[in-house]
Amino acid sequence: MVVIEAATSADINPVVERWVELAQDQHTYDSHILADENRGAVRDSIARHIIEDGLLVARDSGIVGFVMFELQTGLYQQTTTRGLIQNVYVAPSHRNEGVGSALLDEAEAMLAERGAEAFSLDVMARNENARRLYENRGYEPHRIEMEKWDENDNHSKE
Repeated sequence: MVVIEAATSADINPVVERWVELAQDQHTYDSHILADENRGAVRDSIARHIIEDGLLVARDSGIVGFVMFELQTGLYQQTTTRGLIQNVYVAPSHRNEGVGSALLDEAEAMLAERGAEAFSLDVMARNENARRLYENRGYEPHRIEMEKWDENDNHSKE
């Protein structure tokens, strides 16, 4: 049975490994994030989210999913307090079992308790399964990021 709970410092390394799996998986959808090369930065981010009570894990026999979240802060005053949901991940062995929804339910509830009036997350445009999950939960496009490759750049998408 999968249990959703707050992550602890003992979860840092297992969550880093799950994040690497997420980053590698996102290359299927044209993500530019490097997985192994970002372990240190991700480890720091995960530790910060644990300290700030912004990281939930889904446990079965080990960590089978996680979500990171926080209130949006920045330079600009805004009309709405937004909760940012980041890095929703469920291991392939536990997908389509409600684990992602359970993680989102708890993250949204915790953000609402902290004053969030709206929730925001990013999803790769080509990740149809994730987009469908979010749309079924009431998420709608708010801002669209567009990308163009330099046709003279040898590193551009082929």
